[in-house]
Amino acid sequence: MKPVFFTALAYISFLFATEAYSQQPGKVEVIKDPQIDSLIARRLALSKVAVKTTGFRVQVFSGPDRKDAYIVQSKFKALYPRVTSYVSYNQPNYRVRVGDFRSRIEAEKMISRLKRHYQTLFIFSERINPR
Repeated sequence: MKPVFFTALAYISFLFATEAYSQQPGKVEVIKDPQIDSLIARRLALSKVAVKTTGFRVQVFSGPDRKDAYIVQSKFKALYPRVTSYVSYNQPNYRVRVGDFRSRIEAEKMISRLKRHYQTLFIFSERINPR
């Protein structure tokens, strides 16, 4: 009976001692690799890029020749360097679509600017990369 009593008494005194010690103010020192911050920043940048929403793009070219599609895209980039352009392939045609417009009105304004350079222009609703 005595060993159990002394064991229980020792356990209780240990609990009080650790609880009293844990409530004292202390200093926390964080040790980490400096690359962790750069990885977190890179991850945040990638997550912002990955956001997509529905919007509008203007199609400036559609045809079966891949070379012609890239020629049209390079000419468009020379005329409008700030507007993004996309080449896609949907059998049997290559398509060049430009812009990431949130509203149809913005796409129509772009069409009015492009009419002097391109003959056939269409507006398509699709997933865009917002600014």
